[in-house]
Amino acid sequence: MSRLLGAIATCAFMLLVLSPAGAVDPDEMLDDPALETRAREISQNLRCLVCQNQSIDDSNADLARDLRVIVRQRLVAGDSNEEVLQYIVDRYGDYVLLTPPVRGSTYALWFGPVVILLVAGGALLIAARRRRNRPAADALTVDEQARLSELLDGKREND
Repeated sequence: MSRLLGAIATCAFMLLVLSPAGAVDPDEMLDDPALETRAREISQNLRCLVCQNQSIDDSNADLARDLRVIVRQRLVAGDSNEEVLQYIVDRYGDYVLLTPPVRGSTYALWFGPVVILLVAGGALLIAARRRRNRPAADALTVDEQARLSELLDGKREND
């Protein structure tokens, strides 16, 4: 039983040690805890344009650091969270948002995978039906069967 508890404790420790801690440097952090909390919330919703599948809060890329600094500067200047996000989107486009809005310019992003999946499923369904409806190969005639037997027997003798 103690081995099991030891293993669980070790796993828990490893998860704590290996979990992402974020890439925010202490020199970037704001002195006001409320503003820093807002900055972290905004940063977690912005995509690192270098890493692409990480938020700028988790990325160590220089561009992500620059974006984190811009977010904090805008908050210190008195912008609301929405104004900060809009400022960043105006400069980098909807792609910078980890969850872009559903609108005409992002339909392909939102609905493209579903359309591709439906088209692929339809193609597989059509292929399966064609394979099922393919006429069966005609059986060999008696003469063809005899000739095949002769050829196979001759081959066996040569081996």
